[in-house]
Amino acid sequence: MAVAAGSYHTVGVTAAGRVVAVGSNDSGQRDVADWREIVAVAAGSTHTLGLRADGTVVAAGNNEHGQCDITGWDAIRSPN
Repeated sequence: MAVAAGSYHTVGVTAAGRVVAVGSNDSGQRDVADWREIVAVAAGSTHTLGLRADGTVVAAGNNEHGQCDITGWDAIRSPN
């Protein structure tokens, strides 16, 4: 299981590749219930990123500064 902590929320990846989240959801940073096949997560103050097994990236939360603009991000490798 992978775990990441933002300023006000925490996310984790289950053995099945689903993401669980607790804490603040003021900016939608916990809107990860439909994420599948996730191998890694990262959490900012008000946003969350997930890396899928196929190398694509998903994002949720505050995008005020473009931190969730992941269009075209593919073939990203897992740190493991």
